[in-house]
Amino acid sequence: MFNSLSRFSPQLLGILRIVAGLLFLAHGIVKLFGFPPGAQPGQQEIMTLLGAAAIIEVATGTLITLGLFTRPAAFIASGEMAVAYWMFHGPRSFYPVLNQGEPAILFCFIFLYLAAAGAGAFSLDGARGRVGDG
Repeated sequence: MFNSLSRFSPQLLGILRIVAGLLFLAHGIVKLFGFPPGAQPGQQEIMTLLGAAAIIEVATGTLITLGLFTRPAAFIASGEMAVAYWMFHGPRSFYPVLNQGEPAILFCFIFLYLAAAGAGAFSLDGARGRVGDG
């Protein structure tokens, strides 16, 4: 039964890319614009580390969602999440469940996978005929 699902791999990869990209974009929007109100950490000053993270998250989240320049955008986003984990979450506790680092870990490895696998279906990379990205 599960082998028959393999024929949907490009579509499921595309859906994973879109969902992860939208969620990542939402994290950047909170930091860049403070939207939605009350979401943490809220709007950040641009010239801070979290401000720089916001710019990276909005830019790469948008590119990943659209499936445009997916591999380099996902690689950059993966790196940002690795840095975020080791700078902010890891020092709090060895255990991700205690240091609230699970989202950073998941984003890091999802984006690392997208950097290797490409955009999948429903992507502008694929529409542009970029080999291995569609």
